[in-house]
Amino acid sequence: MATLSPRQALMILNALPNIGPITTRRLLAAFDGDPARALAASASALKKIQGIGPVIAETVAQWRTHFDLEKEENSLAKIGGKFLITADPAYPSLLRDIHDPPVGLYCLGEYTGEDKAVSLVGSRRATLYGIAVAKRLAGDLARLGFWIVSGGARGIDLAAHEGALESGGKTAVILGCGIDIIYPPEHLDLFRRIAGQGAVLSEFPLGRGADRQTFPMRNRLIAGMSRATVVIESDVNGGSMITARQAIDDGREVFAVPGRIDQASSRGCHKLIREGEAKLLTGVEDILEEWKFTGQLEIKMDQPLPMATPATAEALAGLGEDAQKVFALLTGGKTAFPDEIVTQTDLPSARISASLLLLELKRLVVKKADGRFEAR
Repeated sequence: MATLSPRQALMILNALPNIGPITTRRLLAAFDGDPARALAASASALKKIQGIGPVIAETVAQWRTHFDLEKEENSLAKIGGKFLITADPAYPSLLRDIHDPPVGLYCLGEYTGEDKAVSLVGSRRATLYGIAVAKRLAGDLARLGFWIVSGGARGIDLAAHEGALESGGKTAVILGCGIDIIYPPEHLDLFRRIAGQGAVLSEFPLGRGADRQTFPMRNRLIAGMSRATVVIESDVNGGSMITARQAIDDGREVFAVPGRIDQASSRGCHKLIREGEAKLLTGVEDILEEWKFTGQLEIKMDQPLPMATPATAEALAGLGEDAQKVFALLTGGKTAFPDEIVTQTDLPSARISASLLLLELKRLVVKKADGRFEAR
């Protein structure tokens, strides 16, 4: 076989089982930064390296039994992708500074974010308010030339990507799986739009599915390649909190959008603000002022973030007592399934169904994809 190029050798090391970025860098350090020499070494020579045990040594020495380089290169070329290494100008510059940067990134599209990337993250079970905030923030930042970075998940991630795309700006989605896998599957069109107007990135080889291990690894990249991370709706144990903690560890700015005090999806944001780990965010101007960008605004930032507004008296006119009771339960960003509304109102399910239908027809409530209802 022909001599491996540095890019090919790093692609192999990146894909081998049980070998992460830190172990790869130990190998590179032992062979003067030459990944091809590491792959050509014998298992006995590899075992002499501090931190390299017998399992990893055998895996590296017998890499051909674990990874088909030719197949990977052909598959990547077929989908129009590329494998970026840290020496490439397109490799996210801020990512090079984190504790464990990936040795390579699979990429669809073109990433040019450099140090003008802001990540927007939050709950998959976002409220209408959270979605409106994410779209507004992403759109405003994108119009100012910032790249919007997120994870492509349902809820806040989706709203952030859409906000950037709709404003004509740039956005990057960081996947917790290979770039040839669409997860969640209903986001196929979204990922195609992002690849054409931004970049789809992953450190995982083609065919690697998402699991509990890949998502935290993905979250560190979202934080690591961003100058700041904005958390919009997250419970205290949500995945977005992992991203925020990683950003803090990387010495990056963290902002949090406040929400209702009685809503679980606000607890993570409030905790970050209360403990001084995140700055309160009420609009894009808060980020710009923090970075002393105020004098460089290209758009007028004179409107606050969208807030939930109460229904007018006209809209509520004609509602019966049942419908008003149901509507009151759903106001202020609360969400509930029909059976939860039955329990909380003590009304029969048939009357709840009729009330929800009436409220939908009057456009006072909306039914979410998971079956929960929320006031507009």
